[in-house]
Amino acid sequence: MRRWGEAVERGRRYRHRPGAYAILWRDGELLLTFQAEPRPEVQLPGGGIDPGESALRALHREVREETGWTIAAARRLGAYRRFAYMPDYDMWAEKVCQVWLARPVRRVGPPSEAMHAPLWAPPGVALGLIANEGEREFLRRVLG
Repeated sequence: MRRWGEAVERGRRYRHRPGAYAILWRDGELLLTFQAEPRPEVQLPGGGIDPGESALRALHREVREETGWTIAAARRLGAYRRFAYMPDYDMWAEKVCQVWLARPVRRVGPPSEAMHAPLWAPPGVALGLIANEGEREFLRRVLG
């Protein structure tokens, strides 16, 4: 599995943290999430898979929490790893990130997750906004 991001630090303990993230395409634009804290960043909507939760269920939950939208027709594209500090949880994590392609269906309200806001962008602009290298690589693949 390909690794993106920071190098692994010898001697550091990393907690395994699986997650599911979505490339959300609708009417020629992508639905992203803007996370204001701990540092301002544009991301693919998604996040951690809770114990006992399937990746697909986590994907639906996370997209709704971060954007306020429901999704349909989710198709798994692949996965990558990254090692990173997660300030929200005050931990170092080995993140195994599944990336899915899905269609935003309906806005059901504002994001329920604090400090997140939905952001629509054309594909070329989205590539320049997304902070995570692994997410950008999957988006590049989708765009061809």
